[in-house]
This record gives sequence, structure tokens and C-alpha cells, in this order.
Amino acid sequence: MFLGMKAEIGWQDAAGRRWAELQERTDAQLDPLGRAVLERVKPRPGERALDVGCGAGQSTLELAELVGPPGTVVGVDVSEPLLRRAKERVKAAGLSNIELVLANAATFALEPPVDLIFSRFGVMFFEEPVTAFAHLHALLVAGGRLGFVCWQALELNPWAQAPLTAVRSLRPEHPLVALLQPGKPGPFAFSDATLVERILSDAGFRDVSVVPNDIEVALGGARTLPEAIDYTLQIGPAARFVADAGLEADPRVRDALTAALTPFASERGVFVPARTLLVTATRD
Repeated sequence: MFLGMKAEIGWQDAAGRRWAELQERTDAQLDPLGRAVLERVKPRPGERALDVGCGAGQSTLELAELVGPPGTVVGVDVSEPLLRRAKERVKAAGLSNIELVLANAATFALEPPVDLIFSRFGVMFFEEPVTAFAHLHALLVAGGRLGFVCWQALELNPWAQAPLTAVRSLRPEHPLVALLQPGKPGPFAFSDATLVERILSDAGFRDVSVVPNDIEVALGGARTLPEAIDYTLQIGPAARFVADAGLEADPRVRDALTAALTPFASERGVFVPARTLLVTATRD
């Protein structure tokens, strides 16, 4: 998962290690959302692709399969722990057409240019989004494609909203973490389709398309309610608020999350609505 420059340091320690440790569970939740964009940009055999915010490598591996041995994929991320996990997975897969780079995609130099730039929830953290996307635009060949998935508004995503509302009720006077506030770099920064279109147009992209997507996903790949609660306490908006508000030792937290997530639990697992925007664009 890619973050902006101000957040790079945090992703070298506890946060990066936590995401790396929970890679399989996070991929279970996010994989179908990323694949929805891949279906729209249609990576072709032999193409060269860039995966922005490649994290632990799931989307990079998928891109490598689609472009095949004639093609190549460069995965870039700011988190060393996540890239370490990605390298382990690439080695285990026996793929030789993947390069993984520790760098900030907003300034990352890349030669030769690529046919496709893809990101699964990795671009909403740019501190200066127009400048960052203008840089990515310059990394594409003429006619190259951009495709990424981002979250719709927090209130439209119960996987985040329900547990966050539950834990905020325990300390309502505490302000929301800046990362979660509208208009700030963070998971929901690109929830406004008009804003996304304007940013990409200002950065030089054409044929910008922003399409809503609404599916159900397994929260952290959870099969049971306790698993979902454990995951929510480690990754996501509720976990951020609990840590920021100093509620880690509060016994009420788990009870609040149990009440919030019980409506989504069933015999098949803990499935929650996930509402995203599928964004595509091209370079002239």
C-alpha cells in the first residue's frame, strides 16, 4: 500500500510489518476490487506495467501473469517490510519478469516508459495529487493507460464506517484521525468522482472514466465474527482511531465492534459492502 511522502517513515516500522503479516487476509478482502480494474484496462501479453503501491505483491503477481514472460512489471512502494514480503512471494512464484523498487511513485524515475500504470488503493495518499499524476503521466508511452481503484465515501462503506462509528462512540470528544478526514490524503481522499476527473485532467490525462462499483467482500477474509474483530483492531479506520484515542486497553472496544459487525456475520463469513470507484484514463 502506497502512502505519500509524509507517511513514508511510519510504513517502515509497525504499520508496514502489520500489513505484511496480515497480507493474506488483506488480499482476500481487496483482491476482487483490484481485479475489477484490471478487467477494464486489459493488460496485454508483452506489455510493460507499473504497479503503484504494490504492497505485499498480490497485484504485481497478477499483472505479471497477464503480461506474461514477454512482458515486465515494476512494483513500487514506500514500505520496506511490505516489499520484503513481495520479494518472498515473487521468488516462490518463480517469476523473472518482476522488478520491485523501494521508492515514492510521485517522484520515481523509470526508463523506458510503460504501457500501463495500475494501482489498487495506492494513489489516494499523494500529498500533491496533480503533481504526482503529472509525473505518472510522463512515465507512460503515448497511448498508455492508467487504471486504479479507490474508495467511495466513508459513509458508503460499512466495512469502515460501522466499526469506526462504534469505537468513536466510546470517545466522541476525540477528533477524527486526519488521515480519515474528507479532503485529506488518505483512504477516502478520492471519493468524489468529479474531483478525481479534475485531478487527472489537470495532470494531462484524457478519456477519463470514473465508474462506481459495489460488491460484497469478506472483511479481512474473516470466516467468523471474532476473526473479523481481530482484523478490524489491526487494520482500518477503527484501528487507527483506537490507537489515536488511546483506547487499546479499553474492554468496551471489543464489545462495541461485536455489536457493529454482528449484522454482517453469517455461516459463509463476515461479508460487508465495498463501494469503490474504478478509474481509467489514457495518455494522448
